Amino acid sequence: MSRRERHASQTTTKPKPVRSDDAALLFESALRDIANGRHADAEACCQLALAIDGGHAPTLNLLSILALQAGQYDAALQWVSRALRQDVQPQYFLTLATVLQVLGRSDEVIKVVDKASTLGLESPDLWMLRGNALVNLQQLTEAVSSFQRVLELNPQNWDAANQCGIVLQRLGRIDEALACLDLSDALRPNHVPTLLMRGALLTALKRLDEALLICRRANEIEPGNSDICVKTGIVLRTMCRDEEALKLFERALALQPGSRDALHNSAAVLTKLHRFDEAFEIYGRLKEFDPSDALAELGIAHLKLLSGDFDAGWRGREARWRVPHFYPRFQQPMWDGQEDVAGKTIVITADEGLGDTLQFVRYVPWVAALGARVILAVQESLMTLLSRTPGISQCIPVSEAAGLAAVDFHCPIMSLPFVFRTTVETIPAPVSYLPAPDPDRIRCWEDLLGAHDKMRVGLVWSGNPNHPDDHNRSIPLRMFSSLLAEEATFISLQKEPKAVDQATLQQVGHVLDLTSQLTDFADTAALISCLDLVITVDTSVAHLAGALGRPTWMLLSFTPDYRWLLEREDSVWYPTMRLFRQSGKRDWAEVVEQVRASLQQVITQREPLMIQELMSR
Repeated sequence: MSRRERHASQTTTKPKPVRSDDAALLFESALRDIANGRHADAEACCQLALAIDGGHAPTLNLLSILALQAGQYDAALQWVSRALRQDVQPQYFLTLATVLQVLGRSDEVIKVVDKASTLGLESPDLWMLRGNALVNLQQLTEAVSSFQRVLELNPQNWDAANQCGIVLQRLGRIDEALACLDLSDALRPNHVPTLLMRGALLTALKRLDEALLICRRANEIEPGNSDICVKTGIVLRTMCRDEEALKLFERALALQPGSRDALHNSAAVLTKLHRFDEAFEIYGRLKEFDPSDALAELGIAHLKLLSGDFDAGWRGREARWRVPHFYPRFQQPMWDGQEDVAGKTIVITADEGLGDTLQFVRYVPWVAALGARVILAVQESLMTLLSRTPGISQCIPVSEAAGLAAVDFHCPIMSLPFVFRTTVETIPAPVSYLPAPDPDRIRCWEDLLGAHDKMRVGLVWSGNPNHPDDHNRSIPLRMFSSLLAEEATFISLQKEPKAVDQATLQQVGHVLDLTSQLTDFADTAALISCLDLVITVDTSVAHLAGALGRPTWMLLSFTPDYRWLLEREDSVWYPTMRLFRQSGKRDWAEVVEQVRASLQQVITQREPLMIQELMSR
């Protein structure tokens, strides 16, 4: 071979020089392959790039993303960790946080995002991952802050607005939740789940006309959606438009036969309409579908109690323990009346509302009479009033009940009628069973009330706005206007009146409002003891007045709570209580007029006696 030929041969076999940007070019090629759906080719390009530059951070991050998409999570974690050792970029932290989120390592996701933030490397996507991780850890307040940070960085982020609204709703911050979901709706109009949640929030805020419009808008978008029919029906139920609601539940069932939500709501509406046989039939269907359906059992139990079948009703109500229910977690067994409690310590614990505690505390002396040492755990606002309940050794807040060590049994106070197998005929119903109010408190109220030259009438027109049946129980104060024209001294017992009722109070002027000085139920009990009559809707004050043996008139909806039974004008629980019921028209004005006429009659009969009393002084 000649020298020239040898030189030519050496020239053709010499390796091609590697350019410094070859790894970057291969990375760009990999991105194009991914854009065209050629993930295998993209991975091959990445491997070639790493063969040239093993520390090429963008390629390492891209391999992590490819591994994540392929479900190779351990490999994804290794690739992105290598990328971050080469360089710290927001997108690498984002990849790492995403991999950790998929692996369920939420606490580490938060640390990664916080580390990026301390380095000044933050992005909406990173904060979004942090918020979702906090939701997974049930740290909801912090999650809200993360979603709000996303919106600061990107006000157009629909996902953050939507998630923030959902979490705020879970926290009970309804107004804030609605504002977020309003933004979510503006960013992505006609998203049906967002519309339905906005409708639910507006319903909770009693902005029912707006809620109904939103639900109907959702129905226009998806007319075949059974869930929309149910949600719209719930709004109509809250507006007391039960017949219209029932039609929507029936439509929901036509679209989705067997829908549990539609069936449960149908049964509830049929109960309100006094179509009890049909309600029983639906609850029966629900039990056939799912024999463990505790809500159906509770529905049946309440119908039984409403009709006076207490034996089956109390027994059925124990199904409430199979649904989410706030109650302290005890290590000790629950007492059901079968075990001998003589010489044992039992804690009887409030487990539902204030009125329920006041109604069923009547059974506590019965437990003590069995020889038990009784500890009574109640809501804090009831402690002073109930601390002298006959038969108890101690009265404590509910929050301390589960921490008691030397206890043999616990029993929810609402289970006591079941424990004692109560029937209508065996209800313990003395005229008064609460400890007498403190004489010093009574004297203070007498001084504030002044001369007793007119009949004193206490008023409560509204219950707990969060009660699920509040729309059937509460009455606007303005509807009492004809009542207030009677010649009597009216005293408000209404704590925290709604804004519209507060305005009415200021307009009428002559209703004495001392509620700012009612610190607890012991104060309210002392004030009630100074009154001649309490007129109230179905609230805890009704139970308090009845339990004190004070004359009490209660206004009831057409289908009231089970404890008031049907049609009767008297209460089987409180001998001094008189019941005024709505007719099938479900018109509160009609009930208020009956109360006004009865009050006028009492005042007329009372005037000669008061004149005679004044003359004898």
